[in-house]
Amino acid sequence: MTHDHDAAVQARLDAFFASRAARMAARGADDLWTALRHASDGGKRLRPRLVQAGAVACGGADADHSATIGAAVELLHTAFVIHDDVIDGDQTRRGLPNISGSFAHDGARVGAAPDVARRYGEAAALLAGDLALAGAVQLVARCGAPAERVARLLDLMDDALLDSAAGELADVRATLDDSLPVAEVLRMEELKTAAYSFSLPLQAGAVLAGANEEVVTEIGEVGRLLGIAYQLRDDLGGMFGDETSTGKNPLSDLREGKRTALLAHAATTDAWDQVRPHVGDPDVDTAALARVRHLLTECGARTSVEQLADQHERAARERAILLGSAGAELIGAAWLAHDLAWSAA
Repeated sequence: MTHDHDAAVQARLDAFFASRAARMAARGADDLWTALRHASDGGKRLRPRLVQAGAVACGGADADHSATIGAAVELLHTAFVIHDDVIDGDQTRRGLPNISGSFAHDGARVGAAPDVARRYGEAAALLAGDLALAGAVQLVARCGAPAERVARLLDLMDDALLDSAAGELADVRATLDDSLPVAEVLRMEELKTAAYSFSLPLQAGAVLAGANEEVVTEIGEVGRLLGIAYQLRDDLGGMFGDETSTGKNPLSDLREGKRTALLAHAATTDAWDQVRPHVGDPDVDTAALARVRHLLTECGARTSVEQLADQHERAARERAILLGSAGAELIGAAWLAHDLAWSAA
C-alpha cells in the first residue's frame, strides 16, 4: 500500500510541475521552475506517508484525495526548506548547491559581484518557495474531497502556516538570547517543525477519512509529540552526526548560532563559557567542533536531549493508546516512515 501511495503522490507532483512548465517558460522563468522541481525531488516522503497513516487509522480515505493532499504537504515542506535555507544563509543542501547557490553561481558566471550574485540567488529561492507554497494551497483547494472536508483541510494548513512562521521567527530571535530556556526551545521546535511535518499530515489524513473533531485533535497531539522528538533527534544528528548520513554540514548550526536544546542545556552549566565563543562564529572549524562536541557530552547536554527525545516518543505512544487501533496504526506508520531516529525502548 505504501509503495502505491508513494507512486500516486509522485504522479500528483509530476502533474503539478508539468501543468505549469509551459506557462513559466512563456514568462521567461523556466529555469526557476526547473530549479523548484529539482528541489522537490528525493526525500523519504515522510509527510505524505503520514497523511496516509492518518487516513488509514481512521477507516480509510479516497486514494486520489489522499495522494493529492500528500503532494500538497510535500510541496509545503519544499517551500519551507527553500525559505529556511535563505534565512540561514545556506547555499548548499546535502552537499549540492540549493536554489540560492545555483542561481548565485549563475550570477557570478556572468560577471556579477559576489554580493549581487548572492542577492540574485536569494531572490530566486524566495520566489521559488512562494510558488511552492501557493501550489500547496491550490492542491488542497482542488483535491476533490467533499467541500466541508476541503474547508477543514484549508484551516489546518492555515494553522500550520501561522505556526511555522511564528516558529521560524522565534528560531532566528533565539540567536540573540543566550538565556533561552530549554522549554522555550521545545516550544519553538513545536511551532517550526512539529506543526507542519507531523500534526498537519496526520490530521489531514484523519479529516479525509471523516474522523470527528475530537479524534482529529487527539491525532494532532500525537503528531506534536512525535514532531518534537524528531526535531530533537535532528538537532543531535546535526551536532554529532556526519554530513554523509544527515545531509547537513555539522558546522552549520554552530556557525549560524542556532539555538538548540543542546545549547540551551549547556548554557545552564559551567561548560557554557567554553562553548559560547564558538556559537555564531562563521570561522568555526572541525577542531572547534570536536571541542564543542566533547563539552556538550561532558556537561550532560547530549544525554539530556536524548532523554527528552525518548520522553516525547514514549508520550506519543501513550497518547496514541487512547486512540485504540487508530493509535497503533499511527505509531506503526511513523516507525515505518523512518525519518524518525526512534529509540528501541
